[in-house]
Amino acid sequence: MDLLDIGRVILGLVLLVVGGESLVRGASSLARRIGMSSLVVGLTVVSGATSAPELAVSVGAVLRGDPGLAVGNVVGSNIANILLILGVSALILPLSVKLRLVRLDLPFMLTISALLPCCRSMAGSAPWTG
Repeated sequence: MDLLDIGRVILGLVLLVVGGESLVRGASSLARRIGMSSLVVGLTVVSGATSAPELAVSVGAVLRGDPGLAVGNVVGSNIANILLILGVSALILPLSVKLRLVRLDLPFMLTISALLPCCRSMAGSAPWTG
């Protein structure tokens, strides 16, 4: 590996961090403007935005003819983000939950998550097959 390759790797990492930060800030700002709670922003918008690198890798999988791997990659990443980041945060400091979260935001998030396999099935294949 020569100096040019090392420079490209460093530049790629810097661009990834800057792009990810911009994407997360913009998505969070937009979600707050439309009235979403901070927890839902963290669970959906921010986790989706931080999955952009996985999405780029998934596009490669689809182009190679493996769409099941692409869907599994993005869904698995979101599950890890929610369980690891939110779970560790909750272990460190208990989360305050408002009534709106329990009555509106949480059911909405669960419904959207449950619709993913249905949408994939209607498209012609289950999410666990290629």
